[in-house]
Amino acid sequence: MSVINFGSTVTLAQAAKLTLACGSSIRALFVGEPGIGKSSMMGTFEKVLGDAYNYAYVDCSNLDLGDVAMPVVDHTTKTTRYYPNARFQLHGGKPVVIMLDEFGKAPQPVQNMLHPMLESRNPRLGDVPLPEGSIVFLTSNMSSDGVGDNIKAHTLNRVTRVQVAKPSAEDWMHWAVDAGVHPVVLAWVRQFPHCMASYMDGDQDENPYIYNPKKFQTSYVSPRSLELASRIVWQKDQFDSDTLIAALRGTIGDSGARDMEAFIAYQDELPTRQTIISNPMGAPVPASAGATIVLVFGLIASTTKENIAPFMQYVRRLDAEWQAVFGINLARSSKQGIAFQCKAFTDWARDNQDLLG
Repeated sequence: MSVINFGSTVTLAQAAKLTLACGSSIRALFVGEPGIGKSSMMGTFEKVLGDAYNYAYVDCSNLDLGDVAMPVVDHTTKTTRYYPNARFQLHGGKPVVIMLDEFGKAPQPVQNMLHPMLESRNPRLGDVPLPEGSIVFLTSNMSSDGVGDNIKAHTLNRVTRVQVAKPSAEDWMHWAVDAGVHPVVLAWVRQFPHCMASYMDGDQDENPYIYNPKKFQTSYVSPRSLELASRIVWQKDQFDSDTLIAALRGTIGDSGARDMEAFIAYQDELPTRQTIISNPMGAPVPASAGATIVLVFGLIASTTKENIAPFMQYVRRLDAEWQAVFGINLARSSKQGIAFQCKAFTDWARDNQDLLG
C-alpha cells in the first residue's frame, strides 16, 4: 500500500534546494536514518556555488570544546578572546558553507558553543562573526533511530527541522549509474528494491536487509553500505570467494551478501563486451533474468560514443523489459548526450517513446 507524503519528508535534492534558496536566512537541520547520504549534500553545494564560497565539513560527534575555539590572551587589554578553529574556514576571506554533521551526537557543551552560529542575525563563532552570506546547515539522525542523537528544545527552536527520506531504489540507481557503482550491485538493487525500504514505512519488520532499530544489527543495506559493497565487488578478482562473501556480510549484512553472491555468479554466463562489440547480432544472450540484468547495467556502465551503436544492436535482441531498463537508465544518466547523438538509440527511443515519457 502506497503512503501519501503530504510534505512530511523531502528528498536529498529537495533539501539541497531549500538550503540554496534560503541561504543564510535560516539554519536547516536535516534529519534522517543512518547511511542515506545526508553528508553528501556538501558536494552539491560545491558544484552549484563553486569558488565563491569556502566549504567547511565539521563532524560534530568528534569535537571537544578545544576543537571549536580556544581562548587567547590579549595582553594589551588584559582580556581573553576566543579564536575559532581553522576547520570552520572563517579566515579565508569568503563566505563559508558550514556543514555541522552529526550535530545531535555532539556533547552538550559543544552544542552550546556552536549555538551562536545558529542565529539568523549576527551569527558568530566565539568572538568572530561569520562572513556575510555564510550558510550553515546541520544534519542528525532521528531519535527513533536509537543511535544516540539528542538535541534540546531551545536548540530546535533556532533551526528549521526537516526530515529527509531514504531514497527509493529507482532514485538511488539513477545516482549510482553515474557514481560508478558496480553493475552487480545495481542489478541486485533493481531486483530487490525493498532493500531500500525504510523501517518507518510500516510492515517492514520481516525485511531482512534494512536498518531496524528494533533489532541488533552489525551491518545492513543502506545507500552508504551499498557504495562500500561496490568497492569490494570491483576488486573481487584479487581475493577468493570466501573473503568476498565475508566482506559483503560485514558491509550489507548476511541476507544481502547471500543474495548478492548469486548475482556475482551470473557474470560467468555473460558474453564479453568485446564479443558484443565485434558481433552484436551473434553474441550469446543470457538465459536467466538475473544474468540479463547484470549484463544490462554492465553495458550502461561501459557505454561510450564508440560502442553505443553495437550495444544498441545487441540490446534490441533482449526482451522489451530489459531494453527499457537499458534505455531509461542510459537516458537519465550523464551519458544521455552520447545516447541522443546515436541514431541507433534515437531510433529505439522513437519506437519506445511511451517508455521514456
